Amino acid sequence: MLYADVIIEISHEKLDRPFQYRIPEELEERVKPGSLVSIPFGNGSRRKKGYVVNISSRPLIEEERIKDIEEILYADTSEKAADDLIKLALWMKERYGGTLINALRCVLPIKAPVRKKAVKEDIVLGEPEEKRISLNEAQQAIVDDFKKAYESGDRTPVLIHGVTGSGKTEVYMEMIDIVVKSGKQAIMLIPEISLTFQTMQRFSGKFKERVSYLHSGLSKGERYERFIKAKNGETDVMIGPRSALFTPFNNIGIIVMDEEHDSSYHSSQMPKYSTRQTAEKLAKINGAAFVMGSATPSVDAYYLCETGKYRLMKLRERAVPSAKLPRVHIVDLRQELQNGNRSMFSQKLKSLIEDRLQKKEQIMLFLNRRGYAGFVSCRRCGYVAKCPHCDVSLVLHRSGKLICHYCGYETENLKTCPSCSSRYISGMRAGTEQVVDSLHKTFNGVRTLRMDMDTTRKKGSYEKIIAAFGAGKADILVGTQMIVKGHDFENVTLVGILAADMSLYASDYRASEKTFELLTQAAGRAGRSSRGGEVVIQTYDPENPAIIHASGQDYEGFYRDEIAYRQLCGYPPAMHLMKILVKDENEKNAGQLMDRIYRTIYSKSHQLNEVHFIGPSDDSISRINDIYRKCLHVKSPEYETLILIKDMVEEMCQREKEKGELTGFIEFGFDE
Repeated sequence: MLYADVIIEISHEKLDRPFQYRIPEELEERVKPGSLVSIPFGNGSRRKKGYVVNISSRPLIEEERIKDIEEILYADTSEKAADDLIKLALWMKERYGGTLINALRCVLPIKAPVRKKAVKEDIVLGEPEEKRISLNEAQQAIVDDFKKAYESGDRTPVLIHGVTGSGKTEVYMEMIDIVVKSGKQAIMLIPEISLTFQTMQRFSGKFKERVSYLHSGLSKGERYERFIKAKNGETDVMIGPRSALFTPFNNIGIIVMDEEHDSSYHSSQMPKYSTRQTAEKLAKINGAAFVMGSATPSVDAYYLCETGKYRLMKLRERAVPSAKLPRVHIVDLRQELQNGNRSMFSQKLKSLIEDRLQKKEQIMLFLNRRGYAGFVSCRRCGYVAKCPHCDVSLVLHRSGKLICHYCGYETENLKTCPSCSSRYISGMRAGTEQVVDSLHKTFNGVRTLRMDMDTTRKKGSYEKIIAAFGAGKADILVGTQMIVKGHDFENVTLVGILAADMSLYASDYRASEKTFELLTQAAGRAGRSSRGGEVVIQTYDPENPAIIHASGQDYEGFYRDEIAYRQLCGYPPAMHLMKILVKDENEKNAGQLMDRIYRTIYSKSHQLNEVHFIGPSDDSISRINDIYRKCLHVKSPEYETLILIKDMVEEMCQREKEKGELTGFIEFGFDE
């Protein structure tokens, strides 16, 4: 007789443990770890779903109390892949909090109805002819080093720091080819926005019908079918966003994470996992290689290189010798205002746009809106309202108050600039529509395309805009951060960055890092051919280190400044940071629960290694859909200390639930 340990499909901490069920003899051959089964649960034997996480031959409770599994809903994941993914789910639950069922839902493929027509790949696989990759000396050195390490069994994670246009994709393809030829499988992670037709073509030319893709345009049924093809050994390479990490391969040999710094790799739903950390864990479970790459690596990943946990490899030049890094101009918008120019285009940018239009060359205008949270600044002198206690900007709330989202400091909104007494002080507000309108008023007959969340809502609209611009059907592409990643347009010789400050003064200790990343990535779109390129960065703070380093694509210089700041202030990766978020329909209840959590931690903090608190306070967005949000940040030099605190809070909340005293929800979020 066999027994299955089943996690019930209920997101409740009290039930977040395995329950043992008997496997009927007729189902013994089919039930395995990872199977989704139907089982009777509770006093009324209500029909519930559950995931099998383990199978044994010994009952753990009295035989007469054990109920039978009723039905297998699906069992399409192989035993090896399911075992690996269950191990990963257990690790994710322990590291990031939440329930095990949430982690299992995240990592295990879910069966869904498939369309009657056979599911086809997005492109005709195998018909783009394979082009022989000719690596330059620097690229070949990295591939040779990887091959030597891989064959010797060295699985130290690798970070490739390569400037924009340095040919990292070609290096990834050669690494994957080495692993696939050894009989193993590969996962290639890429931000959704960078999964272009061009990228798919290149991989299909190399790996033919043995490559598959995941993206947001697929139905649940289509995604599931592609996972099953991978499980059945019909696919060697899976390419896609962070969800591709959970492809049920039986023999993973390499996981590649392109654009490692990208914020889309961080899950906003429970479990709030880091894709980099989770991919590293999955690679370790499988004995696989883990390779990351970026022109602007996260400070966290680069720090791990410095501490010896990752190996660093560099590509310092663009892959095409004639394609040099663009010339960058920094324009002081304060000076533009003093000269009487109140337009959103500086004189320098305007003259360069006119020049490119005459030459029939293309332009990209990037509106830096990432991290926009209503910060207040002066257009005359560049003053930004900042918290006197934290090195972040104050956020303008609808109440008219300026509030710090780190310590709770608040003050009245400003009517005049404290620095220069100007009345040109207000919240930064601009949009792509206004930019396009201004272009048509300024440049006669200009052809424009706009790319932002509004213009890319419909399925396929993103690809249509990119294809139209690539075909030369527009002179200028205006967009937010989605235009700066993964695109290679040879005819683009000018990039204008209209509002570099918008992310620089977000209420976030990573604001400088995010700004540097966006500006460097945006600048990297120019000069991809022998014609070269120019970049104009418009800013009210031209002396800011993030802007200066981005203008020179000087990552090392930026990193030195940023890590010194993080160490001084005790921010990650110098220290580890955990956010505890309480959500409740009743603001008073949310505040009281957060106070109890704080007191519980504080009362035992003397038993732990060095612990620091920020808050409790309102969350950066204090209410969403009439749900109030309170937060507490906890810092410690030891990650394990934060895990102990997380467990402590979960135990406290569990006790209150059992007494019927707990309302609201608790979530955890971790930085390095």
